[in-house]
Amino acid sequence: MTVTDQAIEKIKEMIVRGTLQPGSRLAAEAELADQLGLSRSSLREAVRALTAMRILVTKQGDGTFVSGLEPHLLLEAMTFAADVSHGHTARQLLQVRRLLEPPAVALAAGRLTDRQLAELRGVLDRCATAATIEEFIDLDIEFHRTIADSVGNPVLSTLLGILSTHTQRLRIVRGAIPPPPAGDARTTTPREQAHREHEAIWRALLARDAHLAAGAAAVHVAAVEDWLADGTPIDSAPLDTITPGRSEP
Repeated sequence: MTVTDQAIEKIKEMIVRGTLQPGSRLAAEAELADQLGLSRSSLREAVRALTAMRILVTKQGDGTFVSGLEPHLLLEAMTFAADVSHGHTARQLLQVRRLLEPPAVALAAGRLTDRQLAELRGVLDRCATAATIEEFIDLDIEFHRTIADSVGNPVLSTLLGILSTHTQRLRIVRGAIPPPPAGDARTTTPREQAHREHEAIWRALLARDAHLAAGAAAVHVAAVEDWLADGTPIDSAPLDTITPGRSEP
């Protein structure tokens, strides 16, 4: 363990023990370094690392404080890992998403208000006419986020957002498998396939059918898993085509 890692662990230990409470201000650098038996440079590096993890918050001219330590905020540090995931790692993230999202959608079936269902309908209608793939994915994210947020668990919402980030979705679509031979009527675009799956989820939610909603969500995520299982490199093919049974997230 490096000196900086030791410094990080010492500060974290103070937080775990309750010596430092959420929102409390850290002692001045020289005082804290002496208290922990650290050099000021090691302490500085540890503070930078813990700030990046959202465990600490630095306020210009006011000092360094322990953050609120809300789990959903701390989890956001994982977003970068999802953004840069490739191959086997990307598939593992999707497997976790498949474990979490269907039950979340099932819970949402009993909690979405009529207003939220109408908002989801509006999102789907805009998806159908989105001018670019980037706009479509923005709406796709809004669709899934609205459903997850209705459950009322910010940790769950954050985890689901991390498991399928904007960057990851774009990369998956850009890795779409090249189209079948010309004239093959089975060809469908990723947007069309994803839109059908979104519609199936919405219809189940509208019917307040938790089991059907969970099944539609599972099919939606499994379609992406199935495509990635083919091993086609991400970002290797056109945006506008995908083989039947495959989908963007």
